[in-house]
Amino acid sequence: MVNYIFLISFEGVMPILQIQNLTTSLSLGGRAVPVVRDVSFDLFPGQTTALVGESGCGKSMTALSLMRILPMPPALPPTGAVLYRGQNLLSLTESQMRQIRGNSIGMIFQDPMSSLNPVYTIGEQLLEVAETHMGLDEEEGMQRALQALDDVGIPSPKMRFHDFPHQLSGGMKQRVMIAMSLMCEPDILIADEPTTALDVTIQAQVLGLMRRLQQKRGMAILLITHDMGVVSEMADDVVVMYATEVIEKGTKEQIFKNRSHPYTDGLFKTLPQVHRPKERLTVIQGSVPPIQDLPKGCHFHPRCPYVMDICRQGEVPAFALGDGYEAKCWLHREKPKNA
Repeated sequence: MVNYIFLISFEGVMPILQIQNLTTSLSLGGRAVPVVRDVSFDLFPGQTTALVGESGCGKSMTALSLMRILPMPPALPPTGAVLYRGQNLLSLTESQMRQIRGNSIGMIFQDPMSSLNPVYTIGEQLLEVAETHMGLDEEEGMQRALQALDDVGIPSPKMRFHDFPHQLSGGMKQRVMIAMSLMCEPDILIADEPTTALDVTIQAQVLGLMRRLQQKRGMAILLITHDMGVVSEMADDVVVMYATEVIEKGTKEQIFKNRSHPYTDGLFKTLPQVHRPKERLTVIQGSVPPIQDLPKGCHFHPRCPYVMDICRQGEVPAFALGDGYEAKCWLHREKPKNA
């Protein structure tokens, strides 16, 4: 039986994970190059936060940084704070962190085809999780593994238990990855592009499965995606990243209604319009700059249709737009954060 502890403050439910000014750099060419820069946001029990942006913006690097699974070198130790139930994960020893990974924080990686070991059966890989993270013997581990496969809707779990990954479809592999991530009943699930390699029908099944398991277990989900349709269906809160930084964050309703940063607005305008199916798609001119050569000032200014002289120099502050909603754009300079 799963027990959930919900911490209540005077303002409501307390976040279960707080990312505060997280910065991660890689050692490239003899210098430290930030790939995640001053990122801050919270995760809440039973809610989904979507981390959104183009490829190369720093979404996956953020997840790998807070899980502390980036190889060092080239990665340098991250700075800032990642507070899980008040404990800073960045200050833990590797041994302590291994007790958190898998047990309290699970992760579904982007490509299930490469995340499962092809030379071991599905059952052997699930048993490894049960023995390593839960301390169960083989019989107990097998029962837990079969239950996990059943929970994620895999038919005939006892038969699939002995299958190798190549015997499963892409959707089935992703379900196995979800089962593996949820076996220890984590408080937090990080899902990195969990539906990228799947067709539309299987994508809907996987997202529905994640929602049902979240409702059943009260997990917080960090959903990393570039698909605004998935965000619309799954998210409670949205964090938009561009070129290593958070440039807009708020509730899904705030983001979808206001699109207060030109980059966020550009993401929405690139979507096909159902009521205007023959209309040409809008594109965001240019591409995400390389991390070794980010533009000065606002990183988006070379691609921005509203660029001003002030955008080309200095740091852009986060401007408070009400009710916890904020955007890093000089278009909102009349409302500086903490003013």
